Amino acid sequence: MESVGNIIMYFIIAIAIIAFSVLTVTTRKILRSATYLLFVLFATAALYFQMDYHFLGAVQIAVYAGGIVVLFVFAILLTHKPGADTQAITSHRKWLGVAVAMIGALVCGYALFSYGGFCGKQLIGDDGLSIDRLGQMLLSTDKFGYLLPFEAVSVLLLACIIGGVVIARRR
Repeated sequence: MESVGNIIMYFIIAIAIIAFSVLTVTTRKILRSATYLLFVLFATAALYFQMDYHFLGAVQIAVYAGGIVVLFVFAILLTHKPGADTQAITSHRKWLGVAVAMIGALVCGYALFSYGGFCGKQLIGDDGLSIDRLGQMLLSTDKFGYLLPFEAVSVLLLACIIGGVVIARRR
């Protein structure tokens, strides 16, 4: 049985993730958006630490909160004036985007709660999930493996770094 403190901490972390996610996509200052994204990634790491996945929490902080956000800030400073605001969206497509996002949230909620258990139950199995098993699942090439998307993301990040260097050399 979980303690009341863990449940309260979970809801605090969940509210922080939701609030900073909304702030990330609604602010017009791009550096603030990157900072809010950093807070989302730290809160996600706190969620991992709460579930006793200390290795995943440390990786979340080191790779995403450390490396990826620094890469974003580097790209922002190379391509955009840091103090400039973007224009507010004034077209009718803004409401279309909100409607599509709500429909997507409803579909995801239905898929999550109509399934007999939470997503990934078939992958995890009845014996639980260890870091060893998680690493094998993520970097395997079998049916549920994620080696190809993992490599595609690494190539994408490399292309972003090369593009940033090319843009910086032009200036």
